[in-house]
Amino acid sequence: MQVKHKNKKTMQGRKIVLPLLIMLFIAPSAFCQSEVLKGVVNSLAFYKQKKELKYLGSAKNSVDSLIKASPDSLELERNVYKAVVYSSILYIDSLNSLKQPVQMFQQTADLIDRLQAKRKSYKYQVELDYSKRCLANVYIRKGFVALNMSDFVAALQLFEAAKKYAPDFKQLAAYIAFTNNKLGNLHAAARYYESMVGGDSTKAEYAEAAAGIYKSFGDTLSALNVLKKARKVLPGDKSLLLDEANIYTNRKDYNQLVNLLPALLDINTNNADIAFVAANCYDHLGQYNKAESLYLRSIELNSSAYDPIFNLGLLYFKQSKLPRDKDKSQDETRAAQWLERANEISPNEVDCLQVLKLVYEQEGNQNQINKVNNKLKQLTN
Repeated sequence: MQVKHKNKKTMQGRKIVLPLLIMLFIAPSAFCQSEVLKGVVNSLAFYKQKKELKYLGSAKNSVDSLIKASPDSLELERNVYKAVVYSSILYIDSLNSLKQPVQMFQQTADLIDRLQAKRKSYKYQVELDYSKRCLANVYIRKGFVALNMSDFVAALQLFEAAKKYAPDFKQLAAYIAFTNNKLGNLHAAARYYESMVGGDSTKAEYAEAAAGIYKSFGDTLSALNVLKKARKVLPGDKSLLLDEANIYTNRKDYNQLVNLLPALLDINTNNADIAFVAANCYDHLGQYNKAESLYLRSIELNSSAYDPIFNLGLLYFKQSKLPRDKDKSQDETRAAQWLERANEISPNEVDCLQVLKLVYEQEGNQNQINKVNNKLKQLTN
């Protein structure tokens, strides 16, 4: 029996709203600059103070004029500040109120790439890191525009470009995983989801998404590994516990499942399906007293379910066959009662009829044996 989550969906089957990376606007005073760049820095400072876009426009005009005036258009410091100003405008002025040309975005990306490759760029690492974070945010913003248009190919390219400029922003792996999943790139999606599991960025939905994809491939070992890794970080998460228990249940790995049962039952005291799964596990491990109690609990919570009623009848029948000194008639009577009740719920279940026949044979009830034989003939012919 597969125990299902209630009101729970994984990322792989729904459209999700993901937040943009929050960027800290570094104070221009933290940057290193020469006297010639004072006008640019002052304009950035005025923007930081007043939050008016016109000051970013002034900063751009200043840095452009400095580069035009310089005989060496590749002068490192001035171009670093060009990258700072341009990337700030691209990130902050999302509505393009300053009327910048479309090509400014690609020009800025190319400029940052060239600057980063220069031997002396380490002197301006703070400024370049800031510019790259701005650019990463723009790529992410464009990626979500593409997602909203269901252009998943473009979205994936934009998110991967963002990762180039913000490789340490772990949330990007979730965006890339989600988009790969939409494109049907399931192996890539699973890898990216799993990369989010095991550290501070771990969320249950990432582990569930990765495990769900692995299970769709029939790779339950990988699914188990990712769930276990997530549960080490999120030991109290109910959905992860349930997912792991479901895998053991489906694999009939009762020796592993039994270790999860105390926690599983503790957080699902009124869940008939959980009680049945636990009872079935104890039953297979020969712990019949625990199994009996939990079958009865499952039936109490859902009196119309066939499986726990049949299994309880079967349990009593098995106990009646055990070599014990006590009178076995009580177990035989209970087996017949519960199996007959199961037969009333589902009259055409061959397994139930066959066990009932064995019970009646044990009791020597020929009349009931004949009735069961006739029913079995109707179902098997």
